[in-house]
Amino acid sequence: MEPAPDQPTRDLRGPALGAAAWAGALLVLAMPASAALGVGGGLLAAGVWLGWHRPALRLTLVVWAVVASATAGSAALRAEETSAGPVPALAAQRAAVDVRLTVTSDPVPLVQRFGGGVRFAATLVEVHHGAGAARLRAHVLVVADESWHSVELGSSITTTGRLCTSSDPETAAVFTPRGSPGQVEPPGPLWRAAAVLRGGVREAVAGRAAPQRDLVPALVDGDDAGLPEQVQADFRTAGLTHLTAVSGTNLTLIVGFLLLVGRGVGVRGRWQVVLAVLGIVGFVLVARTEPSVVRAAAMGAVALLGFGSGGRDRGPRALGLAVFVLLLVQPWLAVQVGFALSVLATAGILLIAPGWTKALSRWMPHWLAAALAVPAAAQLTCTPLVAAISGQVSLVAVLANLLAEPFVAPATIAGLLGGLLMLVSHPLGIAVGWIAAGCGAAIIAIARSTAGLATPALDWGAGPVALVLLTVVCVVGGMLTGPLLARRGPTLVFSAGLVVVMLVPRPTPGWPPDGWVMTMCDVGQGDGLVLNAGAGTAVVVDAGPDPVLMDRCLDRLDVRRVPLVVLSHFHADHVDGLSGVYAGRQVAAVEVTGLGEPAERVAMVQRLAAGKARVALYRQTLHIGAVTLQVLGPVPGVERHGTAADEGSGPNNASVVLLAEVAGVRILLPGDVEPEAQRVLERTLPGLRVDVLKVPHHGSRYQETDWLTSLGARLALVSVGADNDYGHPAADLMAALAAAGMDVRRTDQDGDIVVVARPGGGLAVSTRR
Repeated sequence: MEPAPDQPTRDLRGPALGAAAWAGALLVLAMPASAALGVGGGLLAAGVWLGWHRPALRLTLVVWAVVASATAGSAALRAEETSAGPVPALAAQRAAVDVRLTVTSDPVPLVQRFGGGVRFAATLVEVHHGAGAARLRAHVLVVADESWHSVELGSSITTTGRLCTSSDPETAAVFTPRGSPGQVEPPGPLWRAAAVLRGGVREAVAGRAAPQRDLVPALVDGDDAGLPEQVQADFRTAGLTHLTAVSGTNLTLIVGFLLLVGRGVGVRGRWQVVLAVLGIVGFVLVARTEPSVVRAAAMGAVALLGFGSGGRDRGPRALGLAVFVLLLVQPWLAVQVGFALSVLATAGILLIAPGWTKALSRWMPHWLAAALAVPAAAQLTCTPLVAAISGQVSLVAVLANLLAEPFVAPATIAGLLGGLLMLVSHPLGIAVGWIAAGCGAAIIAIARSTAGLATPALDWGAGPVALVLLTVVCVVGGMLTGPLLARRGPTLVFSAGLVVVMLVPRPTPGWPPDGWVMTMCDVGQGDGLVLNAGAGTAVVVDAGPDPVLMDRCLDRLDVRRVPLVVLSHFHADHVDGLSGVYAGRQVAAVEVTGLGEPAERVAMVQRLAAGKARVALYRQTLHIGAVTLQVLGPVPGVERHGTAADEGSGPNNASVVLLAEVAGVRILLPGDVEPEAQRVLERTLPGLRVDVLKVPHHGSRYQETDWLTSLGARLALVSVGADNDYGHPAADLMAALAAAGMDVRRTDQDGDIVVVARPGGGLAVSTRR
């Protein structure tokens, strides 16, 4: 047995400096004042005791104390800035004001429940209220109507509106302008140049098919507008989200390429440093000067330093210094998950990856060893935090990153060059953009394939015991992995075992339970319902937002044939998962609502259904195996009604409403109908009684509660995503349903929910997370 390669002792003073800076900011921003004083006092006492007994550490301890005090002071000043002063006071009064503001982020369209419009960050520089006026710098969130969608980053606007209090501690208020923008001063030349380049990148790939044309701008500068939700979901599952967000990877690739070009034309020595600085500044301008972009630029610069000569020692020192400087300038980063993930990933690359690369290089080419070690080390250091967020441990992240890596650099660099060439030669820009889009298509295919493996991730849990255990496992694993990787045999055996776990579906004994009639699949924030037609056959009603989740649910139910799919309406959370229903199954027919909105999803459904999707006929009755379906809605004439306060719209009220009966169990499936349509159903279906109610619209608070509670259902099922920002399901509605004698179950709490018919007319519920 060959010994593992010896590793020289690491100088960890840089990372320790960063940890001290982080601790100082967290004391102020993440703890009540009394607790912060207690913890701070305890740490100070511990430092004094250690310095007394270890004189050699006294200078280091003093430096740590100064650094922690500096970031704590900066955090306290920023917290005071957003909670005190004239803007928060005026916001508490909901005051109408005249303001002058500077736009500091691109406008982002609001989701439908806010009634349309845009939101963006801005800095108030002047506020006038009554006879008073103030010059200041207050960070606010602007929520405006659609006439503001074209405002440009860096522009200054004079307008009138109302200030309201903000729940975000980083912003002093929410500003709602009255009407369209007033006097507008355009952004400066640097911002205009950055906007031209961003537009050039999009234009270079505009002729390519979606979603590859939307991925390339995300790879180059983080512009992910228009990237389909399903692609984003695949990237999350596959551990590739760092590619679509502005991250150190983007900067490393772009600035690294710039340095290679500079070296090729004779740029040497300190001029390489100047070129790198110019590249970093240019990247920040193009990707926007938001805190996340600045953080990504800093981490990318640290990674570049670590890859250079002497990077083994300089990289960790630079990481600690970068953390200190970033928290001193923007202390709110200390409580942001993205910042923590960036720091952890960079630390893994600098501290762990070199040793793993050296170990693997004993029996494989160095380039392949580095390609394996870098994403694996970054994934290991981030695993506990990712599990705290998602409750899962990814198994496919390293594989997906390894497969995607050959395409990421060409896509990013070609996308940037295509955008630049569009400024001088349209044909050349289009040609280079074609290369970028082709590489983007390969990345999307890798994300889709790896996310669709049998076990892409393990459910772990996000409780304190589970996270402490996982952290211990990662620390011990990081210590033991180096010697393991130096030996070919154990490494290959372990890798083969991991591949088997990812490819072979886990057995689900006893699932589905005998006598099941209906399953509400846990598809996140959406609907995916399955009615048992017998012998591996089922009717599917809605397909959720994620084809992978829908496919897995049908696999667990052993559904091989789908005689009918009914899509209640064309919103993404009901139809985007349709391709998962088709995955390896026979689908005979698709029925849809008569209101074809939004048009792009109607086209997607028709494409999957080979143009044969047909409108469900009002009052028709269908018999499919053990399933009987009656179409109760939409009642003609209600399709265009809506509720402006929520997502109410024609599509919701145009939902296909079904009364299903399976093994004597009556089930009402009302899609997302809202109060207007519910009142019509109440009039047209007097005395309707059911056993199971699928609660409309994911438990939205906008319901005809009296009608729902009058249905006599024994079970009320809510398909809803965990931690959704819609406020679903409404607590008052859940309480009303329970008070009416219904057993209320939710997919965000219970996972897949199966309704089981018992002999003698009884009902039972089984769940699976």
